[in-house]
Amino acid sequence: MKLATAALLLGLVVMVAAREEEEENDPCVYENLPYEDTGLCKGLDVFYPEVGNVACMFIPDCNNFRHKITDWMEPIVKFPGALEGATYTLMMVDPDAPSRSEPTKKYWRHWLVTDIKGNDLKKGNIQGQVLTPYKPPSPPANSGFHRYQLLVYLQERDEVISLLPKESKSRGSWNMESFLNRFHLREPEASTQFMTQNSQDSPMIQAFRGGVRYFKDKPK
Repeated sequence: MKLATAALLLGLVVMVAAREEEEENDPCVYENLPYEDTGLCKGLDVFYPEVGNVACMFIPDCNNFRHKITDWMEPIVKFPGALEGATYTLMMVDPDAPSRSEPTKKYWRHWLVTDIKGNDLKKGNIQGQVLTPYKPPSPPANSGFHRYQLLVYLQERDEVISLLPKESKSRGSWNMESFLNRFHLREPEASTQFMTQNSQDSPMIQAFRGGVRYFKDKPK
């Protein structure tokens, strides 16, 4: 009886060790967004610590990245096509707040910076007038995947861009179109988006696997 118990315990130890070794040797899978979510993939790079460039990518479901991103500071945002001498506005919004199926708080404003010089934007040096301080993605549990959209607009007019008092009071349910029209901000010069979900909502991506390319290494 003792021998049988010892053999069983030894077998369990071996199985656990083998599984841990397999997980260690299994790198993160970096997945592109599906085709229908690539419309905003236009010339903008977004870098977070550890995970790298997340432009038009899912935040990987490994290394606790989906939790870590809720604590990281603002990403490095680069627009290689920015014009010298030009001035830009950068915004980051969530069109899926509180969920993509019922976006009653859509265009939740995560970040809004105006008067960014083109030379700085090329280098990822976001300096300007911060109208809305950065707030990390924090999708609620059981709300599915959220799109986090970053858009860069050329400031064609020499005018002071500001939020209305009612806009400053709340980040959610933002009338982004009204803001853009008010300051003559036309089509974005560059844009991208990434997707993530609450870290509790595992297992890994299932609903978006059709037509997605897989990467075994971190995208550059």
